[in-house]
Amino acid sequence: MGTDPRTKEYLLLSDFDQTLSFNDSGIALSELIGVTGFRERIQGLSNIHMVQQGGELAYLLLHDPEYRRVRREHLVEVGKRIRLKQNIGLLFELLQDIEGHRFSFYVVSAAPEEVIQSALEGIIPADHIHGTRFRYDEETGEIRSIDSVPAGYGKVAVLDRLRERLNIGRERVVYVGDGISDVHVMLHVSRMDGLTIAVSENKYLTQIARRTILSDNAISVLVPILEDIVGWDSSRIHAFFEGHGFVLREWEKVRTDLLTISSAVPPAAAMAAGA
Repeated sequence: MGTDPRTKEYLLLSDFDQTLSFNDSGIALSELIGVTGFRERIQGLSNIHMVQQGGELAYLLLHDPEYRRVRREHLVEVGKRIRLKQNIGLLFELLQDIEGHRFSFYVVSAAPEEVIQSALEGIIPADHIHGTRFRYDEETGEIRSIDSVPAGYGKVAVLDRLRERLNIGRERVVYVGDGISDVHVMLHVSRMDGLTIAVSENKYLTQIARRTILSDNAISVLVPILEDIVGWDSSRIHAFFEGHGFVLREWEKVRTDLLTISSAVPPAAAMAAGA
């Protein structure tokens, strides 16, 4: 059977590290090969703006002597060690048909593609995963060069290619992310009037994301989708989750205002004015 012509087609893109997982691929890889100081190296690259935000691991794999010994099999093994959020497979399944809405689900991340494919094997089709791609030396297996890095504006490029290939309207895009490397693509989606969902309290994201969802269950992102796109109220969303064997035990809608307040004039001047 073909797709119902009345079905509204959407594109949903998700980051991987700490969006669909609890691990950072770079930390997991460093632990596997016994290299310390990963965070410090990343911070150093960030401070000097050497590489695009999110592309630091790819840079280390290509240029850092201690990471140069990494081979494809190391990346595959790291993927098997990644701790994933619950029910990613169910999320993929449910997105295929929600009352006349179909969401094509893709993963776009600066993490090595081998890591993501290994971690999501049997859950997400490999051709729905876009990560950093390397070229390897055929004789030594060493990483020879970088083919592509979907970080920063690189994620925007992947999104636009997928949207064009799938013939998805500008406003029918959803992006889910957790960190600063997602800022460019979230701004891009916002300009297209799409839906942006932050899954962390990163201050750079929460300022621009339309919704913020904090949960260790991947299907939690369905809540803003069902509300903002499908148009359901909270009672119907509760019923939907219960119909699939889940109960929304705690659903708190919180808006937090973070304020730093200082006097507009120096205290001495204020006292003098009061006198």
